[in-house]
Amino acid sequence: MSKSREERSQDTANVADASPSGEPENQENLVEEGEEDSENDGTIRIETQDTDEGAEEADGEVIEGLAAKVASLEEQLLRKQADFENFRKRMFREREEAAKHANAKLLLDLVEIIDNFERAINSSEESRDFDSLHEGIELIEKQFASMLENKWGLIRFDSSGMEFDPERHEAIAVDQSGEFPPQTVVEDYQKGYLLHDRVLRHARVKVAMPNQDEASSEPGGTDKTELG
Repeated sequence: MSKSREERSQDTANVADASPSGEPENQENLVEEGEEDSENDGTIRIETQDTDEGAEEADGEVIEGLAAKVASLEEQLLRKQADFENFRKRMFREREEAAKHANAKLLLDLVEIIDNFERAINSSEESRDFDSLHEGIELIEKQFASMLENKWGLIRFDSSGMEFDPERHEAIAVDQSGEFPPQTVVEDYQKGYLLHDRVLRHARVKVAMPNQDEASSEPGGTDKTELG
């Protein structure tokens, strides 16, 4: 049976309705997908921003920690400097005190010698005995020299009759009498002293030298005689 005019019109309307409606549906789907993509992009941007902020916070904490450590080290350095300065001043004071009292024992020994001199003087005033005074002073002198040698290593040496030694003797006069061998110490004007094994003071002596006339008359002799 052939379709009536009304049925054919209805079919045509259905086809027309189906065709345009498909495009809007597709467009709506595209719009929704675009919106979803936009939302996803926003989410990524937000996550990236959060990551950057977290990194900045971490860097800030590290910087704060380093700054605190630097401040602590600076404080320790200042304390160490103050401690060292106090130590240096204390050592300087102690060294000064040690220098002031370094000779205390020697001075005590000298005080005893002074006491002996006072006793000798008082005794001579009462007795008016020159021989006793001389003996007392001689005894004190020996006691003094013995104390310096035994306690302090100060040794007095004699030079008379010894060969002249420029390391220990200072020649202040010569003897050309010919009675003594050349380069011999004839007289000890001022005794020398050794502090332990080192010369503290040279002995001032007279030294025997050849007669200039005799020296000049010998072959190869000179008119001028040199000491030492």
